[in-house]
Amino acid sequence: MSAADREIPVGVVGVGHLGRHHARLYAGLPGARLVAVADRDLELARSIAAKYDCEAYGDGRELIGRVEAASVAVPTEAHAEVGELLLSAGIDVLIEKPLAPTLAEADSINATAERSSRLVMVGHSERFHPAVVALAGQVQAPRFFEIHRLAAFSARSTDIDVVLDLMIHDLDLLLYLDGTEPRSVTAVGVRALTDRVDIANARIRFASGCVANLTASRISAEAVRRVRVFQAGTYLACDTIRGKLERYRLVTGGGGGGGAPQIVRECVAVEEAEPLALELGAFLEAVRSRVTPQVDGLHGRRVLDLAHRVRAAIETEQV
Repeated sequence: MSAADREIPVGVVGVGHLGRHHARLYAGLPGARLVAVADRDLELARSIAAKYDCEAYGDGRELIGRVEAASVAVPTEAHAEVGELLLSAGIDVLIEKPLAPTLAEADSINATAERSSRLVMVGHSERFHPAVVALAGQVQAPRFFEIHRLAAFSARSTDIDVVLDLMIHDLDLLLYLDGTEPRSVTAVGVRALTDRVDIANARIRFASGCVANLTASRISAEAVRRVRVFQAGTYLACDTIRGKLERYRLVTGGGGGGGAPQIVRECVAVEEAEPLALELGAFLEAVRSRVTPQVDGLHGRRVLDLAHRVRAAIETEQV
């Protein structure tokens, strides 16, 4: 078996809402061998392990010496503790978003990875959504983004606010699709069902001149995940719930050159695939080939920095 095809022994630390899906996908992913799962709720870990014929532990330390790579899907506040433990033991890690709750912890994770010569990938799975991949292929010098990410209330992730919980997906997409530095950030947010901000709106201006308007809510009656991009002569509408991408183009000068300008709507082809499966596949490929992951720890830190700028703007507005 060549190095490019070799099987990677993997594990998952934290098998709650997201971690159990990591385990499910690793168990069936070509090139991966799910060795073990760990969770402080040992009975939960055992129930997941029984489904996928692997070992169960109550502590992530038990994965050391047994796996080469691991997903970290514990609560955000424990990302640095668990991530650095595994990195220091020589294990490459995929840490669910956000990379950490604070920039200092994000820096510590990245420093540990560098010292240990290990890889860190951050779980911004929306980047791997086939509709977003198709969108990225259409974006050229964007001028304006309008993004809505609305979700029903869930008791999970209430240890962080809606900016770190939901909006951070779209902050990642903005930094990816525009590529320049954020120059100004204004934002508002309100607490509704929790003691943290549950609804937020942010307006961000980039060095390119592009402006983005983002709205995120985790107390909506209807789930919405839409990204609209406006650029010269083109409007793109991406819906990641429906898995669709539409392109609207301004066409001038009809067949003979004298027709009135008109808008033409086109559906852009979007593949069918589970974003998380694509993300895990990309992580394993980086582990095999020892290349920088598509969404590495430094990018994860950059996204976190922008999220904190949004949060600071909200606090300023509330004073």
